[in-house]
Amino acid sequence: MNGKRTMITIENQELLKAVEGYCAQGYRLVQICCVKESEGLVLHYTFDKDYDLIDLSISIVEGAHVPSITTIYPCAFLYENEIHDLYGVTIQDISVDFKGLLYKIKAPRPFNPADDASTERKGA
Repeated sequence: MNGKRTMITIENQELLKAVEGYCAQGYRLVQICCVKESEGLVLHYTFDKDYDLIDLSISIVEGAHVPSITTIYPCAFLYENEIHDLYGVTIQDISVDFKGLLYKIKAPRPFNPADDASTERKGA
C-alpha cells in the first residue's frame, strides 16, 4: 500500500478547474486546511485515489475571495465554513453557509495573521 504524494501550487482562479479534474478522475476529497505562513495564508486541498495523494496549495492574500468547491464535493461545506470562521477567508457560494456561526468563538477569525499585530498591541 505504498502511494505517492504530489504537491502542486496553483493560483486561486485555477481551483475549480483543477478540482473538477480530480473529481472526474475518481479522486476523493481528504481534507482542506488553512495554515499561516510568513507571507500570509495558504489553503491546502488534499485528494486521494488508490493511496496516491494530491495536495493543491493556494496562497491567499488579505481580502481575496476563494470559490467554494461544494458544487463538486458537497462535504467541503464544513471545511470551508471552518476556514471562514477561524481565518477570515471569504469563500464564495458555499452550499451550506453558516455565515460565520459554525463555531461559537470569542473573537472573529482568531487564526488570521493580519490580526496578530493588533492582538499583540492589546497585550493579549
